[in-house]
Amino acid sequence: ATMASTPLSTELFRTLRALQPDITHLHFPYPVGEIGQLISGRGRPYVITYHSDVVRQREILMLYRPLLLRVLRNCQRILATSDRYAGSSPFLQLFREKCTIVPLSVDPEAFIDASPLVEKAERPTVLFVGRHRYYKGVDDLLTAFQALDARLLIGGDGPMRSKWEHLAAELNLGRRVRFLGEVPDAALPCLYASADLFVLPANSRAEAFGKVLLEAMAAGVPCVTTELGTGTSYVVQHDVTGIVVPPKQPAALAAAMSRLLADPGLRKEMGARGRERVLREFTEQRMVQTVYSVYRDALNSHSAAHLAPS
Repeated sequence: ATMASTPLSTELFRTLRALQPDITHLHFPYPVGEIGQLISGRGRPYVITYHSDVVRQREILMLYRPLLLRVLRNCQRILATSDRYAGSSPFLQLFREKCTIVPLSVDPEAFIDASPLVEKAERPTVLFVGRHRYYKGVDDLLTAFQALDARLLIGGDGPMRSKWEHLAAELNLGRRVRFLGEVPDAALPCLYASADLFVLPANSRAEAFGKVLLEAMAAGVPCVTTELGTGTSYVVQHDVTGIVVPPKQPAALAAAMSRLLADPGLRKEMGARGRERVLREFTEQRMVQTVYSVYRDALNSHSAAHLAPS
């Protein structure tokens, strides 16, 4: 079953009880997994990747808060995906000494020399990719797009798609906007290769990192995104690999896009810096090495605590 977007499984607890791992790695928010660790973990050490605060379900958070605090208090380490999120989350601020920054990653090699999925047009091409949910801010992007002479490709699907399609029609954007629907993972590098500029106009802390920004940067595409106090402005360095603007401000979004679309040289420069940043800081190898180091430290600290005299 599923409740409040949370998969439920009674079999999970029995399975966890039968396993004999050295360490458990939880991914928050997932209350069922956290309860499973507390009930079936048998005192083994655990770490938790803290992906996002509970943003929208405030009533549920009131009930969830005691469990969350207990899980964070008892874990050996907390893996936060960016220093911005670790510093702005009201929960992570309580346990800052436990936090290790482990950003998400991407395989940059998949994005090298990809062939465009969509034919180039006379106008420059702006791209958005993501699940069509309220916090992605595509309504702001469509509003801002009225001021641009460009083409917009929107990849993905979700509950907001119909509403955004109607908004595009109301704004008379016509054939300048194309909703592509779901794009297979294997085709994503080719989709990014079709773009001159990538935009993630998120409007809520529910956008905790923005892995699509890494994908665009790996493809050498400059980015425009919003300042949410989360990973978006950690991944995209303002005026280095792209432009960061305030959320929910279509005029600022339009100005940032116009600046980059009018300057091919700046786009190329920022795109190259973005790819260099991915190769330096966001590869899968780097992420795995950091996580493995966290496991080792967690196991050592857990063993030391149990060997210490009472």
